[in-house]
Amino acid sequence: MVDALTEATGAPPLLVANAPDAASWRPGLVVHRDVVEGQGALGGILTAVETVGRSDGQTVATVKGVICVAWDMPFVPAGLLKELAGMLDSADAAVPESDGPRGLEPLCAAYGPACGPAIRAALARGDQRAIGFHRDIRLARLERARVLQYGPPDVLFFNVNTPEDLLQAEQLCRVPGSSR
Repeated sequence: MVDALTEATGAPPLLVANAPDAASWRPGLVVHRDVVEGQGALGGILTAVETVGRSDGQTVATVKGVICVAWDMPFVPAGLLKELAGMLDSADAAVPESDGPRGLEPLCAAYGPACGPAIRAALARGDQRAIGFHRDIRLARLERARVLQYGPPDVLFFNVNTPEDLLQAEQLCRVPGSSR
C-alpha cells in the first residue's frame, strides 16, 4: 500500500494513526494523530484532508486533495489511486464502487478540501460513518465496471484485520492473475 501511494503521488504517504508505536510501523513515514480523536475512520479522513492544507511538505497530497487508503488494504494498485485523484477535477470526493455493504469503498478514495467542513458537520451531528458526509459534497463514483479493470473489488479492497486474514492475503499474493 505504501508503494502504491508513493507511485500514485510521487511522495511517501502520510500515516494517520493514534497508536503510540505508529512511527515504528514503517520507518520514514511522517505520522499524524487525529485532529479530532475518537472518531474512527472518519476522524482519520478528516486529519488527512486538513493536513493537506498545511505547508510542511509532508503530506500525500494531490494538487486538488488527498488520497486515503486504509492501512490494512494491501492490494490497491497505484493506477486506481491515480484515477480517483484525477476525478477531483469535477468533484469534492471520488470513491470506487465495491461489493461491500455500502456499495462504495470510502477507505480507498480521493478527498478534496471541501470534505473537511462536511466531515466536521457530520461529526457534529454524531455521524461517524465514513460515508456520513457524502450528502453534503459533490461525490463522484468510480463505476464498478471501471474498478474491475484493476481487479476484483473483493481482492482490491481486502482488509487484513486478523491472523486468518493475513494468511488469506498471503495466499492471494501467490494466485496467478491476482492483483499483485
